[in-house]
Amino acid sequence: MRLCLAGQPVNIRRFRSYRQKDGRKVSQAASPGPGMSRTELRAALSLSGIYALRMLGLFMILPVFALYAADLEGVTPALTGLAIGVYGVTQALLQIPAGLLSDRIGRKPVIVGGLLVFAFGSVLAALADSIWLIILGRALQGAGAIAAAIMALVADLTREQHRIKAMAMIGMSIGLSFALALILGPVLGNLIGVPGIFALTAVLALGGVLVVLFVVPRPADLRIHREAEAIPAQFGRILTHGQLLRLDAGIFILHAILTGTFVVLPLLLRDEAAVLASDHWKIYLPVLLCSIALMIPFIILAERRGHTRTVFQGAITLLMLVLAGLYFLPLTLPSAVVMLLVFFTAFNLLEAMLPSLISRVAPVDCRGTAMGFYSSSQFMGAFVGSVVAGWLHGQFGLHAFFLAAAGAALLWLLLALGMVPPAKLSNFVYRLTGQSAVDPAGLADRLRRQAGVAEAVVVAEEGVAYLKVDRQVFDEASLP
Repeated sequence: MRLCLAGQPVNIRRFRSYRQKDGRKVSQAASPGPGMSRTELRAALSLSGIYALRMLGLFMILPVFALYAADLEGVTPALTGLAIGVYGVTQALLQIPAGLLSDRIGRKPVIVGGLLVFAFGSVLAALADSIWLIILGRALQGAGAIAAAIMALVADLTREQHRIKAMAMIGMSIGLSFALALILGPVLGNLIGVPGIFALTAVLALGGVLVVLFVVPRPADLRIHREAEAIPAQFGRILTHGQLLRLDAGIFILHAILTGTFVVLPLLLRDEAAVLASDHWKIYLPVLLCSIALMIPFIILAERRGHTRTVFQGAITLLMLVLAGLYFLPLTLPSAVVMLLVFFTAFNLLEAMLPSLISRVAPVDCRGTAMGFYSSSQFMGAFVGSVVAGWLHGQFGLHAFFLAAAGAALLWLLLALGMVPPAKLSNFVYRLTGQSAVDPAGLADRLRRQAGVAEAVVVAEEGVAYLKVDRQVFDEASLP
């Protein structure tokens, strides 16, 4: 594709080529074939695995820690909640700074350093005999904040047309790690205990270090990727964007509800539904599988039929109702299965829709910054939800959190009523090559005039054009 501006030829392409640097093969890009190259696939799979194993280590204690904590020195319900969710506050505060640091010193040093901090926190928690040492260990686990650096490295190692696929692989790995954690947590808790889970988590983190050093490809250079990284100059723009703030509030409330639920749910299943701790996975496994199957028709209804707002608000309403049910209704084994099925169907549906909404709503050149604040809101919600649940448990009993959570879901629903349904647009990133002395404003104006282009931003110093387009109208071949 060629686009001429003021007589100057400018090539716009969505690929770069392999090259050698310092005698080693690097992965700046690949041949312009239609599929992912072997290097891109290796990068996506290895980084997805690292991300997933780290999240698995954080999540595996969710279904078992409240049961284990009762025997720790100095424990209270409030401290139990703090131990479960404290990783969220350190993760939320450090992930964007860690991503910015990776722009300066490299992705791999930040990722390796984060994994080592995570491993140290896991070892400390494994050896702890008091609740305060576990809290410290969990805080260190969260301080190993590598999410932003991983996303930036994925962007370094993939061509523009395959970047979304690579990031989607990471997203799917996170969902899979959460599902596996709810099943493996009770099983491993019965076999090796919670200290054993922490120790296993440390081993997995150290294994991740080896993968980063010897499996993940080495990028040719560091670039700014506005679709994958937070840009400080954009912070004010994102933090004053009303629709994005609604979505950030939503993910905050959703993960506050999730972690808070697991502060009290294991105790309720044991004490009221009479389910042995070692058998909790027998509830989680079928419930999770069925909830995934149940949410698929609603995803299709939202994405393909254009009912995004109705499905989104309906899922929040369903979540609010099931939380109210967990407060008002007695928890027996049958009622627990039914209510958890509804809970996870609504949760999985909202968890799947929110990132897509962020991508559609965010300005075309601010997606990385928008996702950075979205992720920070998610982790901060995990912290607040678990702390509130622990405090409410200590003050008002096991069921009190669900009433507060239903109120939070109602607040979210009120916020969602003002949601403006985003247009179904796709994001494209193009690498500019050829003549470098280009008027970016003029080039952006030329791109906006193309059929189907809703937004276009050209960043000349980065050599990139960001487009948001309607796929049904947009035709790449029509670009001059």
